[in-house]
Amino acid sequence: MRMSLAQRVLLTWLFTLLFLIMLVLKLDEKAPWNWFLIFIPVWIFDTILLVMLIVKMAGRCKSGFDPRNGSQNMKKKVWYLIAMLLKLAFCLALCAKLQRFTTMRLAYVFIPLWALLTGGMVELGYNIFYVRRD
Repeated sequence: MRMSLAQRVLLTWLFTLLFLIMLVLKLDEKAPWNWFLIFIPVWIFDTILLVMLIVKMAGRCKSGFDPRNGSQNMKKKVWYLIAMLLKLAFCLALCAKLQRFTTMRLAYVFIPLWALLTGGMVELGYNIFYVRRD
């Protein structure tokens, strides 16, 4: 099943809205929930994205797949997978820090996010300066 762009945008807005509502309730101290519960919309959304990405990557393994010009596409999908895992690592570390499960310094919590942003900047630079030269 392929999702249209409108469905993906609607799903993104829905999960973002749910997360923001739960975050505001937690910050206003109206909901004494665990930080891991506050991030449930993020976990669900990330799980949906990971499943969709893994299904697309596994589609290369089916018979009849034409691998020509697919290596660049596969590299992009691998980058997306790494980016999703870095985001997941950041969210888990942040929840653990906010819930006081760990005494890790805040600077260490942000290392996966910094790696994700650096990788995003590298990909952006690559797409601007190398891919667009026709």
